[in-house]
Amino acid sequence: MRDWWNWSQSTESDPQSFGIVGVGRFGSAVCRQLMQNGAEVLAVDRSSKAIEELRQLEPSIEARVVDCTDEESLREAGILDMDIVVVAISEPIEASITATLIAKDSAGTRVRQVIARATSDLHEKMLKRVGADRVVFPSRMQGERLGIELVRPNLMERLELDEHHSIEEIKVPERFVGRSLRDLNLRKNHRVNVLAAGPAGELLVNPPASHILLNGHVLVVMGLTEDLQNLPRT
Repeated sequence: MRDWWNWSQSTESDPQSFGIVGVGRFGSAVCRQLMQNGAEVLAVDRSSKAIEELRQLEPSIEARVVDCTDEESLREAGILDMDIVVVAISEPIEASITATLIAKDSAGTRVRQVIARATSDLHEKMLKRVGADRVVFPSRMQGERLGIELVRPNLMERLELDEHHSIEEIKVPERFVGRSLRDLNLRKNHRVNVLAAGPAGELLVNPPASHILLNGHVLVVMGLTEDLQNLPRT
């Protein structure tokens, strides 16, 4: 099952704040997913129209019109105080590179991770050279998917079955480690079904109730997407 689920995921477990630079289609999708999961989000864009459209979608979001290539503007807006910054600008390429560099290397920046959007292999190479910790391609990863991954660090992959149901592969949460499936009774206590469990690459399908969950192992669970989102995140 790992063959068809292969994300790299965040290793942070503490609550984090997110700065989104550029709120076009991709950036707005990241914002919406983060907001829906209760994350602290600050969105900026140089276009007042883009900011207004985002506020109409998410009235409670903190969003500001900012020159995303100006260090002092980003600093005053609060972007450099965020834990994770997603540079979602697509064009011009120079703007995304400059914003990435500012977030990563400005004096006093508190940003721990910069995730930047690329539009080509050359763009990706340039972003990495200026310090991007990770580069994503919108054609390969939707904004919603990145947003989910950022707020659920133990989520490895999600497969949507329909509008309401999903299958997820997650790292065994710390509070589940050392406990049996019988003891946890995930169907009763969390309303999800366990499809497989065990070490990555050696999953045991339909594991017995006596199966003990271990640190570093994974769980494949199925249920309502809302119930899956309520599972422990670390």
